[in-house]
Amino acid sequence: MSVDVGSLRVTARDGGVRFAIRVKPRASRDGVSGVREGQLEVSVTAPPVEGQANGAVVAVLAARLGVAKRAVRIVTGETGRQKIVEVDGLQEPALRAVLEAP
Repeated sequence: MSVDVGSLRVTARDGGVRFAIRVKPRASRDGVSGVREGQLEVSVTAPPVEGQANGAVVAVLAARLGVAKRAVRIVTGETGRQKIVEVDGLQEPALRAVLEAP
């Protein structure tokens, strides 16, 4: 599924990128559904209990972006729906291209 990422705010970091996400736990399916208010929307079927949703978010983003799980890190927002994530080994143009691909 392609995503219009034109309004996604991305910050370049040493060897990677940082961007905001909004998590929808207990969704009907895992996936990236779009960008809203500058944040990437990530849906996960896992509940927001004992880090299950965070683990699912890392897995969903790693799979969608084609990177290892260890390359995806939640920087802030461990206990909330709004989080900042960093992805190592990926630059902004590549991030946008992968998310926009069908």
